[in-house]
Amino acid sequence: MSGVRIRVVRPGELDEGEADSWRGLRAKSGAPASPFMEPEFTLAVAGVRQDARVAVVEEDGVPVGFFPHQKGLFGHGRAIGFGVSDCQGAVLRPGLRLSADELLRACSLSVWEFDNLEAGQDLFGPRGAEEFVSPVIDVGEGYAVYEERLRGQSPKFLRTTQAKERRLGRQSGEVRFVFDERDPSVLRTLMAWKSAQYRRTGRRDRFAREWITTLVRRLHGSRAPGCSGVLSVLYAAEHPVAAHFGLRSRTVLSCWFPSYDTAYAKYSPGLILHLRMAEAAAAAGIGMLDLGRGAAEYKDALRTGELRVREGSSTRPGPGAVLHRLSREPGRRAHGFVRDRPRLAGYAQRTLGLIGRLRGD
Repeated sequence: MSGVRIRVVRPGELDEGEADSWRGLRAKSGAPASPFMEPEFTLAVAGVRQDARVAVVEEDGVPVGFFPHQKGLFGHGRAIGFGVSDCQGAVLRPGLRLSADELLRACSLSVWEFDNLEAGQDLFGPRGAEEFVSPVIDVGEGYAVYEERLRGQSPKFLRTTQAKERRLGRQSGEVRFVFDERDPSVLRTLMAWKSAQYRRTGRRDRFAREWITTLVRRLHGSRAPGCSGVLSVLYAAEHPVAAHFGLRSRTVLSCWFPSYDTAYAKYSPGLILHLRMAEAAAAAGIGMLDLGRGAAEYKDALRTGELRVREGSSTRPGPGAVLHRLSREPGRRAHGFVRDRPRLAGYAQRTLGLIGRLRGD
């Protein structure tokens, strides 16, 4: 690493020149332009979490890499925005000679944990990480081409969804769609729907955590080209029936928090919303909608392709790594055991739903 120096700073200490270098390196990476990998997302997380850090890698005084992370106790690090970020990793100059051990040592980390490591982040290597599919919608050739493709691969799904939209209009009032709604009251409505959905399905309510709620509200106000919050809303008779909040770059819309009013469930408003989003995204010059990791029937119906992400950790030899393995790996392996057995996974899903109903949510 001759001529290479690594310093660790708080994200707010980066100057505009360094932020521009970050954006430039990211643009040259060849990877999809995920807004989660832009400096604006790291800065937003730093505004709600005190543990946010960035390792700045310099070669002969010139920035050649950036590694955003969260630094916890005993050298335990996590990806920036861990638990909500859908794309994670380092932003490095292609061909930079740097090892994960060198980077983690410079950050005083014994472990760096990730749950959506971007494909191609070879610096961190597989090291036992599990790989997952993140379905995507390709609208790079325009919405008409995408719809025609849907008509071929899922004709019944498309016909049924379009028929439900017409029925929603007849029975509930004029249907209207807004791609980029700025009304904060609608964002609050979406978060309330999503919290109820988490509880109803027996899952951890992300919006019960103040830092996530505050982060989403702040990102809703972000208008940076590489990382802008987008609240998309489907209305019927001026009443919101489905909504989605995500992040966009110039070419990618990362789908993040979708939900709907359960009183309108028979119309499948979430599916209608996603089709409208795809149409509006294509018109706005966006080429890809990243539906995010996780299995769901609606993703299977809408998808045209997929990305790959990994969950796991990168470690340096030492007691911190041993402690991490003892505390995290048993649970991770148990989760993987259940997930890889459909009958057992279905039973677990039903159990989560029962827990939600017993809670009275």
